[in-house]
Amino acid sequence: MNPDSSVILQLENITKQFSSQTVAVDTINLKLHRGDLLGLLGPSGCGKTTLLRLIAGFEQPHAGSITIDGKMAAGQKRWIPPEKRGIGMVFQDYALFPHLTVGDNIAFGLRNTDPKMSDADLKNRTAEALTLVGLAGLQKRYPHQLSGGQQQRVALARALAPRPALVLLDEPLSNLDVQVRVRLRQELRDILKAAGASAIFVTHDQEEALSVSDWVAVMRLGKIEQFGTPEAIYREPASRFVAEFVTQANFITADRVGDVWKTEIGSFKLNLNTESDRVVVMIRQEDLRLQIDETSPIVIRDRQFLGREHRYSLQTPSGQEIIALDNTLNPLPVGCKVQVAIAPSTLRSFPL
Repeated sequence: MNPDSSVILQLENITKQFSSQTVAVDTINLKLHRGDLLGLLGPSGCGKTTLLRLIAGFEQPHAGSITIDGKMAAGQKRWIPPEKRGIGMVFQDYALFPHLTVGDNIAFGLRNTDPKMSDADLKNRTAEALTLVGLAGLQKRYPHQLSGGQQQRVALARALAPRPALVLLDEPLSNLDVQVRVRLRQELRDILKAAGASAIFVTHDQEEALSVSDWVAVMRLGKIEQFGTPEAIYREPASRFVAEFVTQANFITADRVGDVWKTEIGSFKLNLNTESDRVVVMIRQEDLRLQIDETSPIVIRDRQFLGREHRYSLQTPSGQEIIALDNTLNPLPVGCKVQVAIAPSTLRSFPL
């Protein structure tokens, strides 16, 4: 047994190669505690789906070990097939059987988990799962009679009905319209928390990962670039890659001049732990404040209204584009010159 009973999943030095030149997952170490939701976030080809498939048992690692609920599922010459790992899966396309009703789709998973389950228990567990996802009373409908959001919830109900130790979700909201996706990501978190489930979901959507997860692992080239809470990932990115992928930010070269750092949009006093006299400063779009100043060399090139805020495209003397988000009621005109202000405490820097 795992000495730490609060750990539901432990990965140790997991590596997966598809060829001598392609390392899809590279020496990953990870712990997930019971009841926690982990988002695997990264661009296409970073290894996040391969890592999910390794945990599920659809792929076998070339090195390392996977322990699920205190039992070794892969490693040390041991490999447990997917159906015996106590895992629930929610696929990107939901994978519902079109010829089965909603109730029968959920019951199918229950029968596979426990062939000896009585009809009464089967019916009760199916109804319980549908109630959990807010679809009580829809047992007799077929998948084609449901909206995309409802189909996604049926797929989640099917995964949760057997009460698995761990739920894995592969891009669960990517096939939905934007407005439906925004609403369902909160519902997804609420459902998983209500079920007391431990879950890992793959996504390339930064907002989705930050809003649903208790923990986020940002992946790059088969490795975990940074692991932490959504707040830490956003506020304290460990590398420029994480900063560019997770935050809406501008990156501006800064040169040390005495006790200040000089940039194209102003000079700032920064407490930077670096011996270099030139760095790249990260400035979040929402941290910029604009004020009309006809003596400034910075020009508003374009403005977009996004509903809650305006998105300004600024042009610096060198031609670099800087983006600023502003929620003030009176928009600034395109073509005017502006002075840029920012709180230095919000800035972060990275080496060139």
